[in-house]
Amino acid sequence: MRVISGKFKGKKLILPEAQTTRPLRDFVKENIFNLIMHSKEIKFNFRNANICDLFAGSGSFGIECLSRDAKHVTFVEQNKSVLKILKNNILKIESQSNCEIIENDVLHFLTTRKLGINFNLIFIDPPYQFKKVDEIFKLITNNFRSNIIIFHTHVKNKLILPNKLNILIDKTYGISRIMFLKN
Repeated sequence: MRVISGKFKGKKLILPEAQTTRPLRDFVKENIFNLIMHSKEIKFNFRNANICDLFAGSGSFGIECLSRDAKHVTFVEQNKSVLKILKNNILKIESQSNCEIIENDVLHFLTTRKLGINFNLIFIDPPYQFKKVDEIFKLITNNFRSNIIIFHTHVKNKLILPNKLNILIDKTYGISRIMFLKN
């Protein structure tokens, strides 16, 4: 896996060996960023943006945001072995001052996090078998103000979205479903 664009373009990222995470394929990641930056529904500017990467894994999404001049990325990951890889990837790009790594369960983070920071973009990439997605959406819509929420899931997963969320874009890439939502 590599960084696709920006100041860290071409940097190779370390991926977890175990099947505990599902890395975001370069093709899907590239399409997500093209839609973020160029679709008429979104047109997001990363400069000075605060990003939250939930279920961060290797950190490829958040690192891509930093490469495109995001001001700050909060990575949330609970798997200890994956956290080591995430930390090494951040060291590789020498961007520690623009990152916060939360070693915690996503639901715990969302229920205990104070509203001191508002995220311009929240990326949610849970394991396909994760069952509490509805709870995550509820916590985000009730506790955070965010311009854009991007959700990556399996095409067969059924979702019940809170009324507060509007679907801007809903795309399928093979077995991956990417939804762009506005809070």
